[in-house]
Amino acid sequence: MSLNRRLSLKISLLLLIVTALVVTTVGIPAATVNAQGGFKLAQRIADKVAKGEKLTFRVSYHDVSNEFAPEIKAGVEKAAAELGVDAVMVGPVGAKAEDQIAELESLIETGVDGLAISSVSTDALAPVINKALDAGIPVVTFNTDNPASKRLAFVGQDLVESGRTAGQLMGEVLGGKGVVIITTLDAAAQWSIDRETGAREALAKFPDITVKATINTGTEPQQIYSAIENAMLANADVTGILSLECCSTPSAGEYVKRNNLGDKVKIVGFDLLPTTLQLVKDGFIQKTIGQGPQKQGYESVRLLLEAAQGKEVKGVDTGAEVVDASNVDSKMAK
Repeated sequence: MSLNRRLSLKISLLLLIVTALVVTTVGIPAATVNAQGGFKLAQRIADKVAKGEKLTFRVSYHDVSNEFAPEIKAGVEKAAAELGVDAVMVGPVGAKAEDQIAELESLIETGVDGLAISSVSTDALAPVINKALDAGIPVVTFNTDNPASKRLAFVGQDLVESGRTAGQLMGEVLGGKGVVIITTLDAAAQWSIDRETGAREALAKFPDITVKATINTGTEPQQIYSAIENAMLANADVTGILSLECCSTPSAGEYVKRNNLGDKVKIVGFDLLPTTLQLVKDGFIQKTIGQGPQKQGYESVRLLLEAAQGKEVKGVDTGAEVVDASNVDSKMAK
């Protein structure tokens, strides 16, 4: 064989090897190569991305019946429209771990392309989150985190820090002196524990403020109001109510309003529900802290899309926006 012939064969062989390498690395979507924290995307999802097919995401909120849910849903729907994905908010009516788990198990079996989950219970939901990830389905958490799981990222407030903010505001509103009760829909939930931890830490810096009790209100509107009413009747010396979430905040404000206690009892709470904002404007709630629910919904979907595309995703802190008499009008106008 001539020298030129041998050289030609070597070049051809080299070209074949290079071509094979290109097909192997480029032909497979980056999502299967760029694993995050040991996560490997399911090949079926990688194939959909490569073909430009619409991806299916489900955003599981821990209680779709509460007043906070529509704001998250609006963010999910906006993301679906702008990002070109099939994204829908789902979840149980009432904060029931078994119902949320059953729904998620079904979604995993049917083969969704990504899940965003707000856990009703950290311990109960962590195995389901890990099961989805092990099946190659990207999972992010939002609103209530699940650090016990292997979730890829969290979208929402730093809950302990937002609790500190609320506690500091409560101390300032009371002028450093008074008796406080803390209200929460579910005192055993991790999000509530985190916020209460931060709130108590901040309140401890005010030596003349006493935290009398934590009131577990439940989730039904009338139940919430009754729990606050009973707690106030049993503790006539209370001068401050610190609510840890969306739905006991307006109930506390309504109780103060109905009983003409605006000069005696001050309230700090969470979220920017229309009723809450009106009570701030009317002077029955002093401070409330927004946590960007629409942003939580939108960013959760965006991160799922990025994870499906093989990108490393990072958590999004949606912040703690304080609203009071000075800026409530602008919030109400929006």
